[in-house]
Amino acid sequence: MDESVISRIEAIVGKDGYSVDSAELYTYGFDASIFHRTPDMVVQPRTVEQVSEIMKVANAERIPVVPRGAGTGLCGSAVPIKGGIVMDMSRMNKILNISVGDLWVDVQAGCVYNALNDAIGKLGFFFPCSPGSAEAATIGGMVSANASGMKAVKYGATRDFVLGLTFVKADGEIVRAGTHTIKDSSGYQLARLLCGSEGTLGVITDVTLKLATKPKTSASALVSFKTIYDAGRFVSAVMAKPLIPASCELMDKVSIDAVNKALNNPLPDCEALCIIEVDGEPEQVERDLKTVAEIAETIGATSVTPTHDKKQIAAWTAARKSVMTALSALKPGYSSVSLADDMGVPVSKIPDAVTRYQEIADKYRVTVATYGHAADGNLHTKMLLNPLDKDEWDRGVAAVSEIFDETIKLGGTVTGEHGVGISKAPDFQKERKTELSSIRAIKAAMDPNNILNPGKLEQWEGSILTNLRYPCKEYM
Repeated sequence: MDESVISRIEAIVGKDGYSVDSAELYTYGFDASIFHRTPDMVVQPRTVEQVSEIMKVANAERIPVVPRGAGTGLCGSAVPIKGGIVMDMSRMNKILNISVGDLWVDVQAGCVYNALNDAIGKLGFFFPCSPGSAEAATIGGMVSANASGMKAVKYGATRDFVLGLTFVKADGEIVRAGTHTIKDSSGYQLARLLCGSEGTLGVITDVTLKLATKPKTSASALVSFKTIYDAGRFVSAVMAKPLIPASCELMDKVSIDAVNKALNNPLPDCEALCIIEVDGEPEQVERDLKTVAEIAETIGATSVTPTHDKKQIAAWTAARKSVMTALSALKPGYSSVSLADDMGVPVSKIPDAVTRYQEIADKYRVTVATYGHAADGNLHTKMLLNPLDKDEWDRGVAAVSEIFDETIKLGGTVTGEHGVGISKAPDFQKERKTELSSIRAIKAAMDPNNILNPGKLEQWEGSILTNLRYPCKEYM
């Protein structure tokens, strides 16, 4: 990084507001994906005005800027593949204002999801998007990826709660978009446009979120099946009842075996299972639990275990959340990697999707665990491979491409909650091919010098096997 640029940045944020230390820069080259690239500088602003001044310098010097929350993303969105500045928003982490009478809360972009829910939970409200990385994920990062999680089927994704936000454009202009009202039909919805933009259109500095009321009670049931196809049929049947659960998690045999090996058998030994949660008034919860059991019986479930025990429910939830890490314990020398990890299909197509994904895994001789938030059609397919073996990476990417093709054929999307970044970019371009010219026009209008997270999403070219964090020499 040029010394004059460093001096100008230091004048904005102070000596403790940036770093060019090689060790620290290296750590900021990662997110939770398979990619890595060391930036030239890390900046940690404390105010929107500082963000604005930093962007003015970067834009004038044509320096790439990658906004970053907690680095929990799984597709490389926060990896600075063109170098430049990583703008770490973690110091802008305050809850600014809570208005329960108006059903909104203002938070800074670096506010952590769990910290927000701790504060509003005491008032009887919650932000229910429930990402898997809730203890670390920041609100700005969630907005940037339109993140969600287990409870999206009933409550929606992040975009559904964004009433407004403040962002800084590439040229440093500060923009306030949206409102503090529950309804808003005033022209273009720029706040919603920033949702899912992954830092390519602006740097989000604060967000106004709609509040949801916490349910009075909840209960869960673990339902096991003879086949993954039956598990998929069960999910579709529940939704068609109609019964909208708070969450419904599906796990296949590979996922179950991995978790049981890593965590000493917390789950039943079966071919597939679903963990379904219902919430609301106590009478409704009891009625829904009974309905779940009746549907499971018609599908041919091998067991149904309902419970109100919060410790048991927490144990099931922890087991489901451990799939990604548990997979790496399944086979010595192999690692769980995020390639095709976040598809969304119509709920009625889940039985076909989960069956087809396993057929593709067998075809390419790779181990794939299929699991996810099945009630909203969001499926994850974590892959287990030897990260040092070029042939394994090649077969894995071939399987990924076919899995995504099958997803699109079923009327689905290549990403339900994790975003596009790098790992899904080629298939995102296939899925959204009629939209690409409009997407590029919006990007060019808002970031004419292409400094905001360049090279991602619609700009990605070639194979995703580049800038890998794993020491496979051919792809480092």
